[in-house]
Amino acid sequence: PMFCMLLRKHLGSARLVRMEQVGMDRILHLVFESVNELGDLVELTLAMEIMGRHSNIILIDQNGRIIDAIKRIDAEMSSVRQILPGMLYQLPPAQADKLDLLHTQVGEIVEKIAEAGGREISKALLQTVLGMSPLTCREAENYAVHTADVRAGEMSQQQKQRLEEWLSMLQLRLREHSGVPTILLESSGKPRDFAFLPIHQYRGALIVREMNSYSALLDSFYAERDLIDRMKQRSHDLLRLLANTSDRIARKIAAQEEELKECANREKLKQNGDLIHANLYQMEKGQSVLRVQNFYEEDLPLVDIPLDPALTPSQNAQKYYSEYRKQDTAEKKLQELIEQSREEIQYLDTVFDSLARAVKESELTAIREELSETGYIKSYKGKNKKPEKLLPLEYRSSDGFTILVGRNNVQNDRLTLKEAHNYDMWFHTQKIPGSHTIVIADGKQIPNRTLEEAAVIAAYHSRARDSALVPVDYTIIKNVKKPSGAKPGKVIYDRFETAVVTPDKERVAALLIKG
Repeated sequence: PMFCMLLRKHLGSARLVRMEQVGMDRILHLVFESVNELGDLVELTLAMEIMGRHSNIILIDQNGRIIDAIKRIDAEMSSVRQILPGMLYQLPPAQADKLDLLHTQVGEIVEKIAEAGGREISKALLQTVLGMSPLTCREAENYAVHTADVRAGEMSQQQKQRLEEWLSMLQLRLREHSGVPTILLESSGKPRDFAFLPIHQYRGALIVREMNSYSALLDSFYAERDLIDRMKQRSHDLLRLLANTSDRIARKIAAQEEELKECANREKLKQNGDLIHANLYQMEKGQSVLRVQNFYEEDLPLVDIPLDPALTPSQNAQKYYSEYRKQDTAEKKLQELIEQSREEIQYLDTVFDSLARAVKESELTAIREELSETGYIKSYKGKNKKPEKLLPLEYRSSDGFTILVGRNNVQNDRLTLKEAHNYDMWFHTQKIPGSHTIVIADGKQIPNRTLEEAAVIAAYHSRARDSALVPVDYTIIKNVKKPSGAKPGKVIYDRFETAVVTPDKERVAALLIKG
């Protein structure tokens, strides 16, 4: 806070006149024009040293003396370089063992790389050339040898020549300031990295997109990353709840399935009762075993049936029948409980999916309310302020049809069961958690192109958004029903068709009207 107050005092009304990078190092000087206390125009420099844990921000006056720094460094902390008010500003010690691409022949750089022997080419570049990032080094390696298997000392003459070509191109871009702002995205749209030149090393594994400016590039990269981080923090308790609940139910299913195995031989209990009953005439009280022919099998083998000597033959038969009925009832009940538990896990999977795709606080609030209504968390009323009304996502197909997508299970129910009409078209990924997607027919025949676009949208708004060839079922609303007592979002449907599509973020984004 003190340093911020100092900056406000000296730079509050200042004008930024230029920015300078120090060589190829991660040091940026922002030069400002300001009026001092005497009314004179002076130049002040804000030095930004971006060096990991040694990073610092330093304000320097027109004479090169330090006014102050966000991190003061005294002699006890460093014997090499002190940063204290009143001292002359000195640059950090140069990395003498590295070559400056702007002031070195590329042939000399390549020969030094070749001397690195068994080291990877990208790592040799990183340790040899000043200011090159790991991403840029890998791009150079990719251009030169197309694989990470060739080591620095193993490059052929042709590969060395290709490395020279690439470094010459990089050198020219730096000198002419002709970089290309480039962002790298995962298929989900999550930013992975950015660069100042086109990137080819990922060969389709990442989306490579050219941006209009470096400002737009950095805004897009950090805004998206910040949004993802903030949503992760705010949804952490829900994710933990869902994970713990799913794990508990899975353990319960495993225990119930073990119990179910014990009921597998219940028919043998009934057979034993029948065999005893059929042979009552030749039995006496006090027997511990009955040896008889088993008329349930073709070759009538002899079987030994254990008996309780304290019971009469008839009572032994009734004991087996009683045990049979008990296990028969238990099996039916266990099958019912296991099915309920599996449906509960399926429901929690749909909440997981909604949570993974939530990008607004209002979406998290709606999910909390849903979990409260279904009894997974205590009553949730949210904050005192009126919550933002959460509307479904709205798309417009190339043929002009409105396509609506539910953001959570409660909204899915409302869209499908209350708002859509009988002949609107309903879409959902086949046996994969995802949103209900509705094409509003408005009394018209829905063209095939719109059906295919809606299927792509449905696949994108599902757990399979990062997959290819996703099956999406679709049918008219009239064929979609909600089972009695089912959890939010759960429906059954018949008379459907299936489209197999691949989610495409850019295509989906182009059709978005309201998000």
